[in-house]
Amino acid sequence: MKSKLFWPIVVLLIILLINLFFDKNFFSIEVKNGYLTGSLIDILNRGAPLLLVSIGMTLVIATKGIDLGVGSVISIAGAVGAMAVSGASGDSLGPLFMAITLVIGISVMTGLWNGLLVSRIGIQPIVATLILMVAGRGVAQLITNGQIQTVYYAPYTFIGGGHLFMLPFSIFIVAAILAIAAFFTRKTAIGLFIESVGTNPEASRLSGINSKNIMLMVYVFSGLCAGIGGLILSSNVASADGNNAGLWYELDAILAVVIGGTSLMGGRFYLMGTVIGALIIQSLTTTIYSIGIAPEINLVVKAIVVLIVCLLQSPEFRKKVFGGFALKKAEKKSEGVSVS
Repeated sequence: MKSKLFWPIVVLLIILLINLFFDKNFFSIEVKNGYLTGSLIDILNRGAPLLLVSIGMTLVIATKGIDLGVGSVISIAGAVGAMAVSGASGDSLGPLFMAITLVIGISVMTGLWNGLLVSRIGIQPIVATLILMVAGRGVAQLITNGQIQTVYYAPYTFIGGGHLFMLPFSIFIVAAILAIAAFFTRKTAIGLFIESVGTNPEASRLSGINSKNIMLMVYVFSGLCAGIGGLILSSNVASADGNNAGLWYELDAILAVVIGGTSLMGGRFYLMGTVIGALIIQSLTTTIYSIGIAPEINLVVKAIVVLIVCLLQSPEFRKKVFGGFALKKAEKKSEGVSVS
């Protein structure tokens, strides 16, 4: 119970089990048209963009930063990807590679922009990234001329809607990004540098760590993750909506990171905890829609669940609530011993 992952896993299981009361086949996975299908597969597939954004957000928050621009980066990436393949037809992969290259390049540039504002100019992260949050969605609408751009290009739609080894291709993309992030943060010194900068950037600088470059790196990585997430989201729906794509994803990503046990004060971070947090949010959204709860109270239900998870993770809260029961039990036991 002391593990950072214990309560998030418990809450995730409870949310999934609740669905059994409304859908007896919720946990069933079938093979249709050569692909694995089922509610659990849908949660993983639809949650892929949020998982990617949350992974990048984890490293940013670990440096005591924040990235409010990821939702707009998703919108920009989807718009750029869709416009790059607009008019393309057939099975030629040329437009696809061009779209991927443009999306990655622009995503890295947005991360570089945020990183420079924070690490070099010294603007507070919440203010620096708020600039892109506001302006980025306008840029996406300029790219699409304010219209929803529909894509009729099969190789592009494969990224978010295709399958590999009977599973959605987006799951493999998330797994690859997660594996890369885990390798560099847990098998190299980069993870230690990130946690050191988040704990005390001045002490890190005095010890020889280039704090500015570390902060720049995590913002670039966050932008890259958001861009790939936007590419998946756009290809999954075969369109680009500069106004609504990625809307409020930044808040869901922050919630996923906090639920996973990473503190907003920076320092130690938990990638697997973030993955579980993102799955909680996606599972909760799926559950709300599947059991017929009105969409207008979606955010209220989500906020309540997030609050419960955060309270359960708080050592002070657990001590006051569960510690009181343990104390009363110990007192009764001691009274029984003394009477005997």
